[in-house]
Amino acid sequence: MQFLKNVLSTIVGLFLFCFIFFMVIIIIGVAAGSSNEDVVKVKDNSVIELDISDVTQDYAGKFIYKDFSMLDSEPKEGLTDVLNAIEAAKDDKKIKGITLTNTNSFLGMAQAKALRDRLEDFKKSGKFVVSYADSFSQTDYYLNSVADTIYLNPIGSLDFKGLSSEVMFFKDLQEKTGIKMEVIRHGKYKSAVEPFLSNEMSPENREQISVLLNSIWSAVASDISKSRKISVDSLNSIAENLSARTAEMAKATRLVDKLGYEDEFHNGIRKALKVKKEEDYNSVTILDYVKANALSDLLSAAKDKIAVIYAQGEIMGGEGDINIIGEGAMRESLKKAREDKDVKAIVLRVDSPGGDALTSELIWREIEITKKKKPVVVSMGNLAASGGYYISCNASRIFAEPNTITGSIGVFGVLPNFTGISNKMGIHTEQVSTHSNAAGYSLFTPLQDKTRNIIQESIEDIYSTFVNRVATGRKMTFEQVDAIAQGRVWTGSDAVKNGLVDELGGLDEAVAYAAKLGKTDSYTTQAYPQFERSVDDILKSLSGMPFAKTKEEFIKEEVGQENYKMIERIRRASQLRGAQTIMPYEITIR
Repeated sequence: MQFLKNVLSTIVGLFLFCFIFFMVIIIIGVAAGSSNEDVVKVKDNSVIELDISDVTQDYAGKFIYKDFSMLDSEPKEGLTDVLNAIEAAKDDKKIKGITLTNTNSFLGMAQAKALRDRLEDFKKSGKFVVSYADSFSQTDYYLNSVADTIYLNPIGSLDFKGLSSEVMFFKDLQEKTGIKMEVIRHGKYKSAVEPFLSNEMSPENREQISVLLNSIWSAVASDISKSRKISVDSLNSIAENLSARTAEMAKATRLVDKLGYEDEFHNGIRKALKVKKEEDYNSVTILDYVKANALSDLLSAAKDKIAVIYAQGEIMGGEGDINIIGEGAMRESLKKAREDKDVKAIVLRVDSPGGDALTSELIWREIEITKKKKPVVVSMGNLAASGGYYISCNASRIFAEPNTITGSIGVFGVLPNFTGISNKMGIHTEQVSTHSNAAGYSLFTPLQDKTRNIIQESIEDIYSTFVNRVATGRKMTFEQVDAIAQGRVWTGSDAVKNGLVDELGGLDEAVAYAAKLGKTDSYTTQAYPQFERSVDDILKSLSGMPFAKTKEEFIKEEVGQENYKMIERIRRASQLRGAQTIMPYEITIR
């Protein structure tokens, strides 16, 4: 029997060894293949295909693998990489223009604004930007409206109708099911919890949503007006009457230039490039062009650096990740940047709806420490709200796009309570304790007034700290901040007027200002944070077939990008603990 056990254990050991050896060989092969990957050669007389369907974030991350340094990577699929590539293309003699064909963008409004501005600047070189779509969503039209010539399929459509917001309320549902959400908050505009308290929208919430939507629409309409040479009043009339809903109507209202099919669109490009109809013209995708130009920073002679630290995603405890702002990665990034003698200033690029209050405070503290050594400038992306504003408020200067969503200075907590539904099911709960507060909060007993008061006291304390942090950082009084706080959400344009933001501008403007504070005019930028991975992480990501795909990519393929985002939101919501400084709702402009 012992002999059989020894034989079996030997076989199992050999199997595990072979499996691990096989996996290591695959990993090394992938690394070697990727390191020798042929960079696309850009040909003369080429156009860039601006396919941004896979671009969702400003920063695609930098990953360091423990024990496998050959796998270290810095993906070039962030919006910042795309913007830098378009800037390079402006002076590239091989590039004659940029095409947008059936764009399917998942960018936020501030990101779309940044991309539009870069394309507008590209056109100043005398090169063309042309666009084609079978149909346009409103967001995609906003981006495409920057083109010199816009094609629309003759039987296509254009969605141009203004902005709207819809809120669902669950007060009656709670009463019918017996599942109640106990709400403790500070801020009359902190409306994330309003659906649990009422069956209709409060006047305060209706006011803030109305102001927010009108401000965003004003910025969008203004940009389209300049590009299309159509007055804002005319655009509002078109939106009000749906006067561009068909291809013919879109052309009649001058929102598009030509009605034609995709082959006719490509023939137009051939004509511009002086290529014969029967010949293919040279093209390169934007992400391939990014890779082709990746060496530009490495070849720069500039010694000085501006550190750009990307804080993107919800704020949660722990190390953090490409989609999560954790104090671990933020602390490490700020520490490295302030201790690097070549880094003259720091830009914190924030794209966050907020999240955990304690983590926000810890990041705020690290910025305070960093400011004593080097200037810290904030550049706000799509969102810098609630906790996202908390980690921004003490910067030397704050930049935001006109349609950035910011503010939301408020605090709330939501506690699910199952007393009603458990009683309906015949389940009853009693407690025995040594002290009156020993049990704390229970899901299966009604929330006691004493417990509610203690939690409310904590919420009020966090709110007071939050407002004081903003008041100190923005050089305002507590009362001045409180008047524009209360959980209210503002656009970047309105935030400049009320003092929460210093200046309208994108990441480029923030970097230039940081360089000025750092007293340098010759510099490169260095991106942070970098995320550490282990062999276990590699093996987990290779848990399916083919090996090149991660489990996240498999899920996205099965359920789609939008549904995947919803799954991620639900997963993160289930992980929320403690008081939250987070956006009162999610805004998606389509």
